[in-house]
Amino acid sequence: MHRKIEFGCLPTAIGSMPHVDPQEAIRLVVRYLSEVPAWPQLPRRAHTENMYAQFSEGFPGVLLDDSSHLSLDRTQDLDSGLEKLHLSYLDHNPDGYDISREYAAGLHTFLEAKGAPLAVKGQVTGPISWGLSMIDQGRYAIYDDGLAEAMARHLALKAGWQEQALSEVCQTTIIFVDEPYLTSLGSAFVSLPAEKVSGLLAQTLAGIRGLRGVHCCGSTDWSLVLGLPIDILSFDTYNYAGSLAAYTDEVQKFLSRGGTVAWGAIPNDEESLSSERIASLRERLEEALAQFVSPHLTFRQLARQSLITPACGLATLSYDAAEQVLGYLRDLSADMRTRYV
Repeated sequence: MHRKIEFGCLPTAIGSMPHVDPQEAIRLVVRYLSEVPAWPQLPRRAHTENMYAQFSEGFPGVLLDDSSHLSLDRTQDLDSGLEKLHLSYLDHNPDGYDISREYAAGLHTFLEAKGAPLAVKGQVTGPISWGLSMIDQGRYAIYDDGLAEAMARHLALKAGWQEQALSEVCQTTIIFVDEPYLTSLGSAFVSLPAEKVSGLLAQTLAGIRGLRGVHCCGSTDWSLVLGLPIDILSFDTYNYAGSLAAYTDEVQKFLSRGGTVAWGAIPNDEESLSSERIASLRERLEEALAQFVSPHLTFRQLARQSLITPACGLATLSYDAAEQVLGYLRDLSADMRTRYV
């Protein structure tokens, strides 16, 4: 479906930040990511802002404990809620699937902020990772096909509601579907056929009318991800650049159709961060991009079809380190844009 927008190495974020005060988090977002700001998830503020808990509001029978663990209460009548969910999905109607301030203070504060961005970015947890975080009668809910489909559609409605809200800030919206558990596909821990994985992801992505992305912070089957109806592929370039290089043909086809790669070029751990400078980060990023240059795709064109992000979320960092990441992100983007865009 690729709708070509050349971001030209502009910076944006994956989502989470370490702050408990949403105003403080938004101040940094506006300062460092003015052109493509992303609303911040604040898991240290409350257990409801954990990435798995955050989108659980309104799912039939869901229980959330104080440790952000999700489970399903089978003593409740789930049928009427599930029927409403499926009808809302088929009607593309996210009304009633809002994300409250209690669950996303960063989002609501972001919606109140001033600015004139080129695009705005949000995020929703993906159905594979969400389905592997909810317990249903002693097993993960994703292994119940009916529940798995309902979860994918619920997340699609959450993404659709979020997209409508963000469009009041800027008409160009980006929603990333965050899927950390894609790194476990094919392992003893996750036994899911590829067609189920792609089918569930496709259902969630169908709830997004604007630009669609998938983020995975590790190595996975990138051919599966690139086969989805997405506009942006986001991954941890700092630690896993080689994993994507194994899929050069698929990446080049994705780019030739107008796709964007969001390069996670800034480390999100303090040890790695302390050893890097803009020059060293640029060299690593240039090496990563160079692997996909071809007679039909120049380095400059590749840079034009790029975003730059942190490797993953920033919630585990100190406040100072999180701001350092955002500063490096802004400065690396400026450096790349001066050289190649």
